[in-house]
Amino acid sequence: MCGIAGAISFKEDMREDMKIYEKMQNALLHRGPDQRGMSLFREAALIHTRLSVIDINGGRQPMNFGNYTIVYNGELYNTYELLKELENEFEFTSHSDTEVILKSYIKWGSSCVERFNGIFAFAVYDKQEHRVFIARDRIGVKPLFYYQNERKLIFSSELPSLLEHPEIPHEIDEYGAAELLIMAPGRTLGFGVIRCIKELKPGWCGYYSPDGLKLWEYWRLKALELHENFEQTVEHVRELVLDSIRRQLVSDVPVCTFLSGGLDSSLISSVAATEMKKQGKQLTTFSVDYRNNEKYFQKSHFQPDSDPEYIRCMAEYLCSDHHWTVVDTPELIAALDEAVEARGLPGMADVDASLLLFCREIKKHGTVALSGECADEIFGGYPWYRDKDIRMTDGFPWAQNTAYRKRFLCDDYAERINVEEYIYSAYRTTVDYAEKLSTDSPLEYRMREMTQLNFHWFMQTLLDRKDRMSMYSGLEVRVPFCDYRIAEYLYNVPWEYKDYKGREKGLLREAMKEWLPEKVLWRKKSPYPKTHNPAFLAGVTEKLQSILDNGGERLTQLVNREELEKLLHHKDNVQWYGQLMNLPQTIAYFIQLNYWLERFDIKLR
Repeated sequence: MCGIAGAISFKEDMREDMKIYEKMQNALLHRGPDQRGMSLFREAALIHTRLSVIDINGGRQPMNFGNYTIVYNGELYNTYELLKELENEFEFTSHSDTEVILKSYIKWGSSCVERFNGIFAFAVYDKQEHRVFIARDRIGVKPLFYYQNERKLIFSSELPSLLEHPEIPHEIDEYGAAELLIMAPGRTLGFGVIRCIKELKPGWCGYYSPDGLKLWEYWRLKALELHENFEQTVEHVRELVLDSIRRQLVSDVPVCTFLSGGLDSSLISSVAATEMKKQGKQLTTFSVDYRNNEKYFQKSHFQPDSDPEYIRCMAEYLCSDHHWTVVDTPELIAALDEAVEARGLPGMADVDASLLLFCREIKKHGTVALSGECADEIFGGYPWYRDKDIRMTDGFPWAQNTAYRKRFLCDDYAERINVEEYIYSAYRTTVDYAEKLSTDSPLEYRMREMTQLNFHWFMQTLLDRKDRMSMYSGLEVRVPFCDYRIAEYLYNVPWEYKDYKGREKGLLREAMKEWLPEKVLWRKKSPYPKTHNPAFLAGVTEKLQSILDNGGERLTQLVNREELEKLLHHKDNVQWYGQLMNLPQTIAYFIQLNYWLERFDIKLR
């Protein structure tokens, strides 16, 4: 796990901008605090910061072989199989997945990505052919942003690193404003928010050469007929989930797990504990809570109970070495700014900030952790999958508040962009992209659209969050449910199977029922925990008020000041983003937005 960056030009000498590359590298040091490297050529500069996980001594980067040089961020889970396939043709000097990826590219060219099972973003410079190949993993766990002008291509794992390059404008236009106020914390696939910055889409790759940048899609969810009955499907799911978790436990440094007491993290922890016990080891597990949360917790449709009771049940069941991180309100508010530094954009407010603080504590004990992201998207766990009215609504199911959000857009941008058209076009593009079969029932047709919506939007938001908040402390977090084989298979499993016993993720529960105590196995879904302490609302209200009292010029150039004043008087309580962002989080989001505009000196265009 690492940070990568680079610049390629066939018209300039790339060796002359060393100081710029050092600034870009320094902005990525949190992603790779163990080693740093840089290779400079006339046509290309390749930059790397490394978090050592596999083959600590042999996996240094940039890695060279003949005319080829690679910088790579990620983890390959089928390294051993590929190594066996390649070792008759190449001599290997390490057991690192970096060397396997480089030599896979040398042998198979751009089609190598179709052989990889892992999470990755990488660039390979071919000195002889005068081109660079870039690629990103199928589901988009690892990031890769880029900027292109008529002379060069510049890329990086993170936006702040790109912004260290003086040729990249620190600007947003009306489309960036729409992303920040209408879509956020979601983000249109491939869009970098900042003007002229794009993100390589999940499942895409391509070449940059003297002929320009040519990208193509190498993977997507395909609609196929399922020829297995329910019992066979249950067995198939069990095999896929167990194989994915076991593959992702491979590491040369200790592995631990997140444990929320919910279905997904508990399953991963249970399998991990069993595998580690075979090796005579004890699993270390980690949970987060908020000071005095038990005092202020209020049940809701989305969050019927709190986590601690289930966490204690699982920690006892696993016999794990369990650790708690308890976050207090003042440090949570203070971490809002730091969460912007980590994400490179304003994000999910306290949901981001608490995860950042949580990951910082985990890093004190280990370098690799497994987490339960993406099971809800793939197995149909969210309320909008199961509520018949919501799932048939023609629009993003977690964002039915366009009219409310539009009020915050300043007059200039409101006149320049049709907000309703912008968001509906993004929605329509996504559902039209979803592959269907002519034999699909109306329900199956819609559930494929729902899966694609979650894949390209909600899931990407959560993966952004997990990658940035964890890597900010040099913690690698793996997500076993993001195995593309699971996603491919489940896309074609009928909703009747997924909704087994009328329960969210019923199929997953049935497939993995031997791995959990009944109490946890059938626990109703509960989202990532957030603070219920009224002191948080009071604290963020005071902080945003202080920003406005001191001028708040940057913020109010973009955001309607009158609407911010209304927000501070708590007159509206509209969900900003699904069940994760309500009134306190909305106020906190504008604090983050203000910090982002000032910190990165963002100009409005």
